[in-house]
Amino acid sequence: MGDRSFLPKPPETELRENEIHVWRAWLDCEPAVLHQLDPMLASDERLRADRFVFERDRNRFVAARGILRQLLAEYVKRSPSELQFNYGPQGKPLLLANDATSPLEFNISHSHGMALFAFAKKRSLGIDVELLRPEFAGESIARRYFSATEIEEFLALPPDLRTEGFFLCWTRKEAYIKARGEGLQIPLTSFSVSLTPGQPEILQSVDGFRWSVRSFRPARQYVAAVIGEGKGWTLRQWEWTA
Repeated sequence: MGDRSFLPKPPETELRENEIHVWRAWLDCEPAVLHQLDPMLASDERLRADRFVFERDRNRFVAARGILRQLLAEYVKRSPSELQFNYGPQGKPLLLANDATSPLEFNISHSHGMALFAFAKKRSLGIDVELLRPEFAGESIARRYFSATEIEEFLALPPDLRTEGFFLCWTRKEAYIKARGEGLQIPLTSFSVSLTPGQPEILQSVDGFRWSVRSFRPARQYVAAVIGEGKGWTLRQWEWTA
């Protein structure tokens, strides 16, 4: 698993059915950028933004939702403010198109100022990104959330690889749950992922044959994973800029 480069925004955002696109964005935007993104939000999104106590959190929410709308609009060739969403039973957002669900699937994750946006056509997917935090990546938390197989692999790692291994596990598990769209109705101990740095990504679950897993480092202190339905799809990565 090596670092993957995020390319500059292409002239045309064409998404093929055998691709998953991931966009990276930093959410601590300049005031002028927030001023451009804020009008794209729907009224319910603005209400959610206003509930944040701290301005930084509000601004990051506005940035994330505005960027999502801007990217979706480019894929479906519509105005960002026109886009409407439906939500699955566990809150997973779906894009509406002509009163039906759009074939464009998407998912978003953010951590400590970084956001990743994933897009695919007719392919369920999930993405997760986490900042590497050694103080969080301990045995007690692993025993609470990891499967028995994952705990064994985690404890077998040398101490200098445990933080990365912990978050490889965490992001792969989160991405899988988000791809399934069932939230915590899926017990975290009911499936296993591999977590040893430098080794292939493996998912062991009752429907593991449905999915492919990719892990990558979107920045030096971050780990991310994307899980997509099917085999043989290509991951392409772009850098969002205002």
